Amino acid sequence: MKIYLVGGAIRNQLLDLPLKDKDWLVVGSSYQKMIDLGYKKVGRNFPVFLHPNTGEEYALARTERKTSPGYTGFICHASPEVTLEQDLARRDLTINAIAQDQNGKYYDPHGGIIDLQNRKLRHVSSSFYEDPLRVLRVARFSASLAHLNFHIVDETLAIMKRMSNNGELCSLPSERIWKELIAALHTKNPDVFFQVLQLCGSLTVLFPELNTINSLVSKRYKTSKPQIYLHSPMALSIAAKLTTDIDIRFSILLYDLSLVSLRHITWVSYDELNVYRTLLISSLCMRLSVPHALRNFAMVVIKFHHIVDTIQLRSPYELIGLFNKIDAWRKPSRVNKIALVSEIVSRLNSDSINFSYKKSEYLLQAWGAVQHVSIKEILYRGFEGKDIYHELMRRRISMLTKWQDI
Repeated sequence: MKIYLVGGAIRNQLLDLPLKDKDWLVVGSSYQKMIDLGYKKVGRNFPVFLHPNTGEEYALARTERKTSPGYTGFICHASPEVTLEQDLARRDLTINAIAQDQNGKYYDPHGGIIDLQNRKLRHVSSSFYEDPLRVLRVARFSASLAHLNFHIVDETLAIMKRMSNNGELCSLPSERIWKELIAALHTKNPDVFFQVLQLCGSLTVLFPELNTINSLVSKRYKTSKPQIYLHSPMALSIAAKLTTDIDIRFSILLYDLSLVSLRHITWVSYDELNVYRTLLISSLCMRLSVPHALRNFAMVVIKFHHIVDTIQLRSPYELIGLFNKIDAWRKPSRVNKIALVSEIVSRLNSDSINFSYKKSEYLLQAWGAVQHVSIKEILYRGFEGKDIYHELMRRRISMLTKWQDI
């Protein structure tokens, strides 16, 4: 029985990146032997075990054979006879097909170390074509390693284009798509994930709502159906430089995707445009089972972020109305987030090198002003029932009026 460190831990180690999880490969062992040694089996479909002391994952060396179409159409074979080389051959990219034994020696049968040095993302073998999830994984690796100037080699990109057209991407469960998407949003360059999907032709396959809304709008306004493509730069690329907040990044992503489908009806009213944006977001979030908190904040952003552009013209009553609509009293962080979203969108549409966005600062100052109104004082004054709310609103509007007059 031999044990090797494999996968992302080796890749990150060689790139001098932080190690997240350690995955171990066990060669020359069996299910029963692992159980006898105290390991706990956790993989339902794969021979994966947890170490009894460290809790790290240990997987038996295995081979995989494609038996039917789709994401799950594989037969897994694990036995003491499966070699290290056979296990590494089933992996997706050469940079993920490197092993290290307990003495520190590297095993690299597919040239992964050279590809790391040359910043190349290259498939290991022709079996790459058999697993549709690998399109998303390569897109995610492109995003996570973009700051190191990694790129997909032409041969691998050509295979990804074929995979985008063979129908198997449609077999991916929504939870797997969401898992890769949310992981990509946590990277330094999340926009690269979507650019790669567009480049290989899988963007509208994985996000069919873009085509659906595009067709609906084109039919409604009797316009020709434009080609679906991401604008450049994406607002998401700007957001990634300013914040790591996933609420903001996801909302900005949906803003980007709405531009893809709705860029050809810019002459309609903002409210009418929002109807289609809301439909797009609702459909996509429902299909991918997006967490309610993320979806709800995205809806708030789409409906109200544009108000910040005219915030300095708003009356105290309108400002209080905005805070009410975004539920700021219960969720005060939304004010800061919407201010930043508006700044990001304005940066996207600005050609100025010395960009300055005073409107978000104005919004935050207005929000700070109404924080001085104390509900405890209102209760102390003896207000009851609905009168508490009316007095609270009166004082907040009065406070904003005084603040604006300064």
